[in-house]
Formats: sequence, C-alpha cells, structure tokens
Amino acid sequence: MSGSRRRPAARRATGPGPDRSEGVRALVVTVSNRASAGVYEDRSGPLLASLLKEAGCDRVDGPRVVPDGDAVEAALREGVAEGYDVIVTTGGTGVTPLDLTPEMTRRVLDREIPGIAEAVRQVNREKVPTSILSRGLAGQAGTTLVVNLPGSSGGVRDGMAVLTPILGHVVDQIHGGDHAR
Repeated sequence: MSGSRRRPAARRATGPGPDRSEGVRALVVTVSNRASAGVYEDRSGPLLASLLKEAGCDRVDGPRVVPDGDAVEAALREGVAEGYDVIVTTGGTGVTPLDLTPEMTRRVLDREIPGIAEAVRQVNREKVPTSILSRGLAGQAGTTLVVNLPGSSGGVRDGMAVLTPILGHVVDQIHGGDHAR
C-alpha cells in the first residue's frame, strides 16, 4: 500500500440514507484462546485499532479479547447491538480444529460480501502462500460491516490494505447512501 491513507467518505450522507455526521465507529475483537487466558499479550488487536484510526475511523474501541467459539458470536452480536459501523476481528480464521471465527461470524451475518474476504486472502499471496488458507468472512449484520482478518500482524496489515480504500464507501452504502455521481 502506498504511504498515503484515504479517509473514509462516510462523514456525510451521499443520498437518501441517514446523516453520517457522527463519523465511523469501529470495534476491534481479538480472537485468541491464549491471549484471552493471559498466556501472552495481544499484539494484533492493538495494531488493528491503530490502523483503523489511520484509515479514518473517528472512534475505535477495543480490542475486546475473547476465546474462539461462542464468545466470538456473543462479541459480534454485542457490537452490532451497540451500533458500531464496523467490527473487525483478528484471529481464529485458520484451519486448526479450534479456529471457529468464520462459523461464529456466519451466524451473525445477514449477507456476505465475499469480494472483501477474497481480496484479503489474495493481497499478499506471492510472499505468503499460506494466506489462502484463511477462512475469514466479510459481510453485513444489520447496518454493521463485519470483517474477519487473520491473527498475525502481517495478516492485519494486509487486510487493512484491502479495507482502507473501501471502508468509507461500504459503510455509506450499508447505511443507505447513494453512489457518487
């Protein structure tokens, strides 16, 4: 990604949707059995929060650190109920038996946005061939964009390289905005 970051265009309505003057509110959820148990410090969650701020989110809360499984679904449902525009998870997207973040996310989504997840898997595939093993999802739950990113710092950086240029537009669209003319 180039050195300049674009600010999401979700500060104002672009059509018949609601007034977006309050800006973009984001929540970070770290999914890690070990970090939630205090075995090690969460590193990808704070990085993700920082990158969401750089991407132009006006308020970023978290990371909320939860173990994989039902706690992921609960954290996502809470975030949707709290009215976040964006919830981005880090961790639990791999192929180990304990990686259940996609399954828990699918329970919360109203509809998937597969292009985002596909782009995240492909963004750095030449340097990290195993990135295609991520099973992360992206989609809409009510008026909240939910995106699963891998648990590594590199995976978070790569995922945010995909998300940053589209974040404002997708939030605006989910809230009923019109396409810019």
